[in-house]
Amino acid sequence: MNVDDVVAEKIAAARARAENAKRRRAALAAARQRGLAHRHAAKLRRLAAESGSAAPDTEESQ
Repeated sequence: MNVDDVVAEKIAAARARAENAKRRRAALAAARQRGLAHRHAAKLRRLAAESGSAAPDTEESQ
């Protein structure tokens, strides 16, 4: 085993680490987007429920 082989192995290992980190970041970003979409939908449902329950009260009082 010569120096070129050692360097090639180190480069290959570094590329593998970089690729794994890239996949991990992509998975975390996808999970974050799903979580944000879920929270946004829940907020919209809550706002719709609040405005839906508040609207009949104001109409009845008029």
